This record gives sequence, C-alpha cells and structure tokens, in this order.
Amino acid sequence: MSVATGRPPIAPKVSGSAEADEIRRVRLRRMKLVATTLLVIAAVIYLLTLNQDGWLGFVNAGAEAAMVGALADWFAVTALFRHPLGLPIPHTALIPTRKDQIGESLQEFVADNFLSEEIVREKIRQAEVTSRVGSWLAEPEHAERVGAELATAGHGVLSVLRDDDVAAMLEQVVVPRAADIPVSPLAGGLLDGILDDGAHRRLVDLLLDEGRSWLETNQERVMLLVTEQAPGWTPQWVDNRIATRVYTEMHRWLSEVSDDQQHPARQALDDLLRRLARDLRTDPETQAKVEAIKIRLLEHPELRKATIALWSTVRRMLIDALADPEGELRRRMVSALVDLGARLSGDKTLQARLDSYAEDVIGYVVRNYAGELSMVISETVQRWDAEDASRKIELHVGRDLQFIRINGTVVGALAGLVIHSVSVLLS
Repeated sequence: MSVATGRPPIAPKVSGSAEADEIRRVRLRRMKLVATTLLVIAAVIYLLTLNQDGWLGFVNAGAEAAMVGALADWFAVTALFRHPLGLPIPHTALIPTRKDQIGESLQEFVADNFLSEEIVREKIRQAEVTSRVGSWLAEPEHAERVGAELATAGHGVLSVLRDDDVAAMLEQVVVPRAADIPVSPLAGGLLDGILDDGAHRRLVDLLLDEGRSWLETNQERVMLLVTEQAPGWTPQWVDNRIATRVYTEMHRWLSEVSDDQQHPARQALDDLLRRLARDLRTDPETQAKVEAIKIRLLEHPELRKATIALWSTVRRMLIDALADPEGELRRRMVSALVDLGARLSGDKTLQARLDSYAEDVIGYVVRNYAGELSMVISETVQRWDAEDASRKIELHVGRDLQFIRINGTVVGALAGLVIHSVSVLLS
C-alpha cells in the first residue's frame, strides 16, 4: 500500500510508439476478421448441408470439423491473453496471471542462451569489431560525424563546469592532496632523469641563443647601462671603451658556451643540477625548504584567482574552438579520427590486440554480471501492468497467432473430410 495515499501503487504501462501500435492494431483486427469470417463460413456451410447425403455429406463433415478446429484454436489463442467470453476458466488469461513467471523464464532463457561467456566471446570474435569500426571511421564523413558528436559533448561538459565548482574542487581536493604528497623526491628523480637524457641541453642552447640575440639587438642599451655605472670623474672615451669591452666579452662568452658542449660553464651547470637533484632526494634540509615553498604557494591567496582566471581562459578558448566546424581544432580532430580509422582497419596486429581486449572485457562483464543484466528483464516485466502488458504483447504477436486459427479451420476441414471418407468406406 502506498504510504501517502493508502492506495496500491499503479504499475507502469509498457512503453511503445503510438503510431507503430496503431498500425499493429489495424493489422491484428484485419487478421481476426479473416479468421472469424472463415469460422462463420464454415458454420453457414454446415447449416446448409445438414442432414444431406452424397457429396454434400462430405461438405457437411468438413464444415463441422472446420468449426471444431476454428473454435478450439480460437479458445487456445484467446486463453493466452484473456478469459474466453469473460468466463474464469482455469488456465486461461495466461499472460496477465502468469506475467511474473513468464518474465523469470525469459530472464533464464536469455541468461543461458545469450549471456553465456563462450557465446559472447565467439560473437565478438566473428564480428571483427575493430576492423569494422576502423573502416567506418576512416570515411571522412563518418569521422566528421563523430567529431561533431565529441565536440557537442565537450561543449556541454565545459558549459556545465562553473568557475566556482573548479575552484571548490581545487581547494577541497587538489590542494589538500598536493600538500600531503612530498614533491622533493619526485622532483629530484625527475631532474636526475632529465640530466641522464640530456634533455636540459636544448633548453640551455635556447637560452644561450636568445641571450646572444638579445645582446646583438640591444648593444646600445647594454653599453649605456655600463657607462651609467661608471664614476663621474672618468673621461667619456674611457667609459665607452670599457662598455665596448664588456659587451664584446659578454657576446664572446655566450658564443663560446653555445658552440662548445663541453664548456666549463656547461659542466658547472650540470654539476650544480646534479647536486640539487641529490639534495632533493636525500638532504632533509633541502627537502624541508622545498616543502615550505610548496606550502606557501598552495596557501597563497592569489592561487585561487589565478586558477580561476586560467581555467576561464582555457574553457572559453576550447568552447569557441569546439563550436567552430571549420576551426583548426575540429579539423585536427577529424583528421586524427580518420587516421585512427585507417590504422584500425589496416593493422592486423592492432586489430587482434583490441579484439582480444574487447573479448576479455565483455567476457568479464558477462561472467560476473550476467545475472544482474538478465534480471532487468524480470524486474521490468514485474513492474508492468498485467492487462496493459497482455494487450501490448497481443499487438506484437497476435496477428501471427491468428494464422493458427486460420490453419486450424483449414486443417480441421481436411481432417473432417478424411474421417468422413474413412467412415463411408468402412460402412
């Protein structure tokens, strides 16, 4: 009983397309009319040939048997969905009265015959999912369609995320976790890896090139800076010579360091970075200093504002880029999808690996959750309104069941003729 109203809860109706149901309803009525018409014809023929001899006797026997067959099959078909003539005859109206048991049987049937791990794995293996997806995705129009859907989804996600939500997540989740994670060992290991790979040398070369280029572009500014620091009692020509010498030496030194990968300055920088990496990993004092700097940065009041400003800018740029079908981001996305499709459809090794992953994932799901998946059937059927479910099922299968009535009429007539013929021969 419902707590709020004291009335039993109303079972949900079976959903379906109203237009499709109307079409099925018309077809069902038409087939019912055909089957009933045959029964009426058989009854009329029976009455017209009653107590007749000769060949009319055969017709009468066939009509009589046709009526019996038609009535028997009408009863059988009707008993599935309702009580014939409204009479509560036992074992009739099977679908409304045994709806839940039918749902459980259907659940068991699906679980045993469709959600078997071996069957599912075999179907996935035969389907060649990766190859088909790749071939479909390799078509530019299909890639554009997928790209448009991804862009729409991305636009929706970005639009839903508000600045305050991002800031709250940063303050409540990211910052506390970052404060608890020691960064010194991680930074030390990362710096060691960079030094081992020599990845820092490109950055050093870039800085040297930029420094030398800046000197060449700003020679007068550098010389002016030197002359402004000179004593007031020195002659101007002396200041100019000193400034020129300083500029020349700076430019020469930058050129030497830039051209010589084994320059002492480079080696000194490497040694300094090595010591820093070692101290980050092993020296408690250095680690404490780094952690203190990290905490100050995380607790700085401007961090929230800077994060929100950065997020707002990035989000606006992404939304604008995703909304533009002719934009660079969308074009690159479509191009990447086409390339991915080409690789999926052409790389047999990749296909085998991805299909194997799909088999394992689906096999795991079926193996562990087949019962829960198939239980959706019985639970859904249990929630249906019994009468509505019966009407809905009759709309879907009732037209075909009317052929049973038609066949029963025809077969009954033939059986009656055969039986009457045998009776005449034996008499």
